Amino acid sequence: MMYERDVLAGNWRRPLKGTIPRVPAELDLVVEDASGGFCGAVVACDKEAVTLEDRFGRRRVFPLEPAAFLLEGKVVTLVRPASAPKGPRRSASGSIAVEGLRARVARESRIYVEGVHDAALVEKIWGHDLRVEGVVVEYLEGVDRLPEIVEEFAPGPGSRLGVLVDHLVDGSKESRIAARISSPHVLVVGHPFVDVWQAVKPSVLGIPAWPSVPRGVPWKEGVVSALGWRPDPAEAWQRILGSVRTYADLEPELLGPVEELIDFVTAPDQDD
Repeated sequence: MMYERDVLAGNWRRPLKGTIPRVPAELDLVVEDASGGFCGAVVACDKEAVTLEDRFGRRRVFPLEPAAFLLEGKVVTLVRPASAPKGPRRSASGSIAVEGLRARVARESRIYVEGVHDAALVEKIWGHDLRVEGVVVEYLEGVDRLPEIVEEFAPGPGSRLGVLVDHLVDGSKESRIAARISSPHVLVVGHPFVDVWQAVKPSVLGIPAWPSVPRGVPWKEGVVSALGWRPDPAEAWQRILGSVRTYADLEPELLGPVEELIDFVTAPDQDD
C-alpha cells in the first residue's frame, strides 16, 4: 500500500487537535492497524472493539483507540457506527461463538498451565473455544512437577499433552525443565513474562507499564506495592482479571502460545 507521506514520521499518535477524522466502522470498510500492519475488512464492531478479516480469511480484534488505524494511507479513528454492523457473535478469543453450545465429551488430550491464575485467564478468553473442542485445562502448581506429570499422563497419538510455562526464556529454570521433555505427543510452549499478570496489557489497567520488582522481593507483592494497591495479591488478581474483556487486552506473547497449544491438542489424529 502506498502512502501520501510517511505516516509514522513524528508524533503521529498525538497530532494537532481536530486533525484526525472519525470514521464509522461500517461493514466491509478496509483499514490497516497502524501499529502492527494487519490489513482487513470490518466484519464486526461493538462499543469496545472492531474485528478485521484479511484476504486470507484471518481475523483479528482491535480496540477502538484514537488514531489506531490507517484508511487509504491516512490516520483515522474508527468509531462504532450509529447502527452497529450485525454479524456473528464473537467469543472473547475472536472466534465465532457457537449458539446453544453443549460442550462435547472431553478429549483425552489436555492442556496444563502453571497455576490458578493462568487457568483463570485462559478460561476467560478461550473457555468457549475449549468447550466447543472438548479440551480440559488443568494446572501444574509449579513447573517443577512437569516431568512427573508427563510420565503419569502417558501421552500418545490420541492423548496429546500441551503445556504452557511461565518465564520460558533461555537459561531459566523453566527452560531447563522443559528441555527434559522429548515426547512427540507433548508440546511445551511458554511466554517470557515472570508471571501471567504481565500478559495483560498495562493500558487495560490504566498504568503506563508493569513495575520492575527488585531481586529478593516476591514479584506479586512487589507489583502491588509499587502500584499503590491494597496489599492483597488475591484482590489485585481479581482487579486484573476483571479488566480483561477480549484477547485484544492480552500481549501477543501469550496469545500465540495458547493458540498453538489448542491447535496441537485438537489436531485431526485426536479422533483416530
